[in-house]
Amino acid sequence: MNISVSSNKVTVSGNLKSVGDFQSLKETIDSLKTVEKTIIIEIVDSLSITSSIIGYLNKLVLKDGVNLEMKVGNDSLKSLLDELHLSEVFKVQKI
Repeated sequence: MNISVSSNKVTVSGNLKSVGDFQSLKETIDSLKTVEKTIIIEIVDSLSITSSIIGYLNKLVLKDGVNLEMKVGNDSLKSLLDELHLSEVFKVQKI
């Protein structure tokens, strides 16, 4: 997994599957949320995301009040987020 940041946009390439991936993403977003009201997460090619990432992103939106937008490149991930009824919460768009 690789993470890059440009302004308020976090781009993730590769699969998000390990605890280390979660920690890296969380640290990146935690540093951004102190200065940005809106955060865009672009998940280029991951097939899925871990439950810990889903829980963390839910907390960002529902508790911390972060305006989160998620862009996904993989149809399977888009379908997963739709099935979990998270597409509205995370404002999911297909790339």
